[in-house]
Amino acid sequence: MNLPFSKTRRIGNTVYLSGELGFAADGTVPEGITAQTENCLNRIRATLEAEGLTLANVVSCTCYLTDAADFAEFNAAYATFFSDPLPVRTTVQSGLMIPAKLEITVIAEA
Repeated sequence: MNLPFSKTRRIGNTVYLSGELGFAADGTVPEGITAQTENCLNRIRATLEAEGLTLANVVSCTCYLTDAADFAEFNAAYATFFSDPLPVRTTVQSGLMIPAKLEITVIAEA
């Protein structure tokens, strides 16, 4: 499928990733926020690896949750993926274009 945007964009030492959703390997979206968060961050990890980077290179995350009630569970799952120095993060409640619970976009520094 041709997308009308770039999945990644590298400018100098900075890599920008487009928003990622919590799709499972079979293309479905699992029901719970924990599974979607884990899938989403694993997909981001794989995209970064293709750029020669890891999650340790992430300096900024913007997280879009569709339900504020999912925040604590999302935060617990998210925290298992990052270590110090932690990336800066903005988390907002937002509607998404597909029936998913979250979308995450990141900026990484090489």
